[in-house]
Amino acid sequence: MLRVHFTPEDLARVRMAGAPDPLWEITCSLHRLQTSRGRWAFAEWYREARAVLTGTPLGVAVRRLLFPVLPRAPYLPDFLTPPEADDGLEAGFAAIVDTPPDRVAQEIRMLDDSSGAPAWAARLVERGAREELVKLLRAYHRAVVAPHHDRIRASIEGERTLCARRTLDTGIGGLLAGLSPTVRWHAPVLEVDYVVDRDLYLDGRGLRLVPSYFCWNGPVSLADDTLQPVLIYPLQGTRHPGPRRLEEGSLAALLGRTRAAALRSLVLGATTSELARTLGVSPATATHHTTVLRDAGLIISNRRHNTVLHTLTPLGAAMLRRTPAAAPDRSMTIVDF
Repeated sequence: MLRVHFTPEDLARVRMAGAPDPLWEITCSLHRLQTSRGRWAFAEWYREARAVLTGTPLGVAVRRLLFPVLPRAPYLPDFLTPPEADDGLEAGFAAIVDTPPDRVAQEIRMLDDSSGAPAWAARLVERGAREELVKLLRAYHRAVVAPHHDRIRASIEGERTLCARRTLDTGIGGLLAGLSPTVRWHAPVLEVDYVVDRDLYLDGRGLRLVPSYFCWNGPVSLADDTLQPVLIYPLQGTRHPGPRRLEEGSLAALLGRTRAAALRSLVLGATTSELARTLGVSPATATHHTTVLRDAGLIISNRRHNTVLHTLTPLGAAMLRRTPAAAPDRSMTIVDF
């Protein structure tokens, strides 16, 4: 179990990542390729990733080089998921390359003690070797993660909307308690089901929450307690599956003033009942409108208990920018690539 100890100052410094963390998405997606656990939740992505990687030099490199240094194991080298990635993929890559060699050597030794590190990993103390590793990470991201960026971003934005509402309704304690079924808030300690038993004392540094599209089952934290505290956690019911192929009838059904008004009403997110009140229609009618919008890939619907919150996808937001507004009516299995 991981026990995260908060002070009053830490509660005031809880914050959430504003966008998907690209290096954590790379890491967690590599884990999805290394195990069959939870694969059903990523079935479409998994099929596409396998198609891209199988029988290619990139697939061989991923299996032989990336799996060993980012294994689905109790320990991962922290320098491969630097906080600078919050400013974008290239900023994160630059931080990896700039990591002090002494730190790299120490973390590779810890990886070797934990699950075994490949012999070549010792060369990562050399800047040139880290630059080569970054090239491979960039190629993997471009081929396997980047094509799904819109749905990943839509899912993270939906999670942020849910968390914002939960914080307003229940406070920071409610936010922390609702992160995952594997998390429990017993003030001032956040208990997390974890692969190792440890205590993390925030000591006024606060906690950065990073919702991850590819994270599965339980949260992840950095191993080095001296680094800026972070908790990566899986989305709960907010993973956006992507738009379905629409038939002509569905496209025709999408047109109309009421549905356009519904789309505009979801800019800041709304529940089904809130949308029904805004449009002046019954909840059943509002549900019909959100179903059509969701099937068109314009919104994402996230269920928490008895409430469904609807938010725009990037495609839905882009449609509003392009279209004049309408007035409302009212276990580990290594993949063989």
